[in-house]
Amino acid sequence: MNNFDFHNPTKIVFGADTVGKLSTLVPNDARVLILFGGASAEKTGTMAEVRTALGERTVREFGGIEPNPSYETLMRAVHVVREEKIDFLLAVGGGSVIDGTKFVAAAALYDGEPWEIAQQGGANVQRALPFGSVLTLPATGSEMNNGGVVTHKATQSKLAFRSALLFPAFSILDPRKTFTLPTNQVANGLVDAFVHTTEQYLTYPVNAKVQDRFAEGLLQTLVEIAPQAVATPDDYETRANLMWTATLALNGLIGAGVPQDWATHMIGHELTALYDIDHARTLALVLPALLDVQREQKRGKLLQFGERVWGITDGTDDERIDAAIARTRAFFEGLGIPTRLSAYQLGEEAVEAVLKQLQTHGMTALGEHRDIDLARSRKILQAAL
Repeated sequence: MNNFDFHNPTKIVFGADTVGKLSTLVPNDARVLILFGGASAEKTGTMAEVRTALGERTVREFGGIEPNPSYETLMRAVHVVREEKIDFLLAVGGGSVIDGTKFVAAAALYDGEPWEIAQQGGANVQRALPFGSVLTLPATGSEMNNGGVVTHKATQSKLAFRSALLFPAFSILDPRKTFTLPTNQVANGLVDAFVHTTEQYLTYPVNAKVQDRFAEGLLQTLVEIAPQAVATPDDYETRANLMWTATLALNGLIGAGVPQDWATHMIGHELTALYDIDHARTLALVLPALLDVQREQKRGKLLQFGERVWGITDGTDDERIDAAIARTRAFFEGLGIPTRLSAYQLGEEAVEAVLKQLQTHGMTALGEHRDIDLARSRKILQAAL
């Protein structure tokens, strides 16, 4: 196991009827900006619950944060923060809204051009507004980590950032808030959590038994609950397990002391920026192809993954690896999420476009071994055709 520092200060308030606890979680004298996405939070009554819980506090609202939040939209929120002298942010939504809120929290107090925050990966964040979240879509884990992703539409750039100052002060997780989600968003969440876990697990062995077993437990849970999570929207216990699994997949715990990959995400980000494909769906496109191309580097963990997650014990090592990758692809496809670029009418031209963006953004040495250069990224993308 590698050396590590682990710190996660986010308070989690989990369970039914917990939105009302905002009344004690948000400072009484706060000037609050509620950030949200589309109309669903209003239609489901979540926004009404939030307003009631905030009581007599000064409250402003900013809606319209997109999936894959855009810099352009978020800068309008920054303007509101500055004009209204906001001192507390509250995200109501899924990972995109929370990611966007993190960017606003940093950008509102940043002295330079705020896009520099994304360009420098958050390393230049020295101040940030406090914020909390009410999670409505389990997927990204943003509710309990210090990272986010923002898209600059003008340059078709999607960049990640993180800072120790960007952990939510608290996050409210009420599984009932997921009951009205469209099926495709639930499926996206399952894939997102699955790939977040594999990015930290499917690398190479470092004898981190605890982290491996935690990761394998999360993967097994996702596979087990997926059919019920999609088929029965109001199954509280299933949605509770999905919500907590997605949070644990990216709150830093399973990634402590182990090598991490994240090449699937970096390549996937470019597909989203170029073709506006849902983030989770780009991960499903890239991961099976990447595992095949990187099978030698990941051999030990792929065999472990096959045995412990999928129960594959028969055959030669290569046959078992083939089977593990095939089962992973089938899991995604079984959720209605394609694993081939051709499903989006994308071909060789998309390979070249993504490679160009990877080069522009300096993504030329990816993976846990930093050995995924542009030539290997080409192989991965071609394997995904």
